Amino acid sequence: MDREQEDLQFLGFFGIFRESFKIIFSWRRIFSRITLSLILPLSIIFLAHIQISHILFSKIMHNQEARYFTRKDSPRYAQLSDIISSEWVAFWLFKVLYFTFLLILSLLSTAAVVYTIASIYTAKEITFRKVMSVVPKVWKRLMVTFLWSFAIVLVYNIASGVLFFIWAINFGLYGIGIAIFIFLCILYLVGFVYISIVWHLASVVSVLEDLYGIKAMIKSKSLIKGKMGVAVAVFFMLVVLLIGVELLFENLVVLNLARNIGIRIGIGILSVLLLVKVFLFGLVVQTVIYFVCKSYHHENIDKSSLADHLEVYLGEYVPLTAKDVQLGEF
Repeated sequence: MDREQEDLQFLGFFGIFRESFKIIFSWRRIFSRITLSLILPLSIIFLAHIQISHILFSKIMHNQEARYFTRKDSPRYAQLSDIISSEWVAFWLFKVLYFTFLLILSLLSTAAVVYTIASIYTAKEITFRKVMSVVPKVWKRLMVTFLWSFAIVLVYNIASGVLFFIWAINFGLYGIGIAIFIFLCILYLVGFVYISIVWHLASVVSVLEDLYGIKAMIKSKSLIKGKMGVAVAVFFMLVVLLIGVELLFENLVVLNLARNIGIRIGIGILSVLLLVKVFLFGLVVQTVIYFVCKSYHHENIDKSSLADHLEVYLGEYVPLTAKDVQLGEF
């Protein structure tokens, strides 16, 4: 982050990518340790979930098919019904366990990367031990922000579901109903992407400013104005990379399209390594976008005030007021 603040606002799609790569390679030692301790387990859990879910679901489908060809009044039918019920319980318990660990590791990774980049920006001495001591404290703020974003997404999905229900009742897939359905799908996708971008930026705000939860979401919403096009392009690219890795793993490893066990193991390892890079790069990019948006809105980030704000997490400094920490205008 050796650019002048005034210059950051001019970074476009490729500029943000270059700046992110520069940060990672310039500080590869500490990012490597963060990756090994947090992002690597996150990536392994993400891919393992795909494999295990496929195995559990395949067993359920196999037993349901067997029950379909079994007489309903036979003991075998009752036995299969009990097995299927137990398997569904196991399947959903696994899903809950997976999402819990995924959420914890993703928030911890976000806290570690954002704090590290902010420390680099303020020229603070940064060590892996210091980062890991701060992460649990920052994680709490990120959790509140996540819960608010989750609530917003839930309300958004319920409202969208009502609209689609009204469409199904009044139109259906006939005539103008098809055009309305396509319009509703596009509208839903645009809204979902917007909420996702605001949430990711709000995660950075939760770490670097005295705001979290709904206040961080509101701040993020105002910051993203004027840079929405770049943010959407970056978000789209990261999603494409993530889906690409997921499809590679799912098709060649999970669905056994690669018959040779050695090739499947190799592709599995490659998928983990690629996913690690995508996750790390995505976290760095969202932090860079935050600084770009601050610069675009002429909110000068005073390095000494930001450094003092970061010291609060270490318990080495008395917290400043929101007015002191809020980054002034240039």
